[in-house]
Amino acid sequence: MTIFMQEVKSQKLSISIWSLSIGLLIAMCVLMYPDMKSQMESVNDMFSSMGSFTQAFGMDQLNFGTLLGFYAVEGGNILGIGGAFFAAITAIAVLMKEEKDRTAEFLMTHPVSRTRVITEKLISVFAIILVLNVIVFICSACSVIAIKEEVDWTPIILLHLAYLLMQFEIAGICFGISAFLRKNGLGIGIGIACLMYFLNIVANISEDAKFLKYITPFGYTEGSDIINDAALKTEYLIPGMIIMVIGIIFAYIHYTKKDLQ
Repeated sequence: MTIFMQEVKSQKLSISIWSLSIGLLIAMCVLMYPDMKSQMESVNDMFSSMGSFTQAFGMDQLNFGTLLGFYAVEGGNILGIGGAFFAAITAIAVLMKEEKDRTAEFLMTHPVSRTRVITEKLISVFAIILVLNVIVFICSACSVIAIKEEVDWTPIILLHLAYLLMQFEIAGICFGISAFLRKNGLGIGIGIACLMYFLNIVANISEDAKFLKYITPFGYTEGSDIINDAALKTEYLIPGMIIMVIGIIFAYIHYTKKDLQ
């Protein structure tokens, strides 16, 4: 697992910066909740009357005045956007950088097959994303415990699980694209993450666009659905996992036949 270890080591600084940034931002929001609690009723009424904006972020089905509702909106948006960007950036570069940095020929002179290279790099991407989410969850959980609010932990754990799976899906898509790239694809990765996020907003606003929930991984990360149902929406989750697998398969098929430069 030399390639795996090298990939993980090379991302240590990135993991530290991203995970602590996301985790501490969520923790700061949670720690602010007790001071804002008395004002939450009026905030909740304000948000509930904002029409399409409220629907776009699922706030029409959440009680913003409770810790769970507050956490789903504030923490969910921070982890959703930050985690999606991190997953996309990490995965889009993992195969492409061997050609970009002119290290592909050196790597292939070693007694390792391309299939093994792809597999170890794929595992490293998932491991890096998992580490980020563990650190973020620890920061979030500590902040919830610190404010001594009674809370049902099941929706919180499910919410973090949903965002982890969402990041895996985006990583799978970007990993597949990475196999086709030879130069910097950072913008493509960020663009995919942004596209998926806005597709979910459109799906929330328009009934005619509900089918987009089957395309965007943000469809099964809706805090309102997770908190109200205490479960993930499998009708959106299953297509998402299929899309992830398809992206990974494309990476294997193309990279094993690709002329490396």
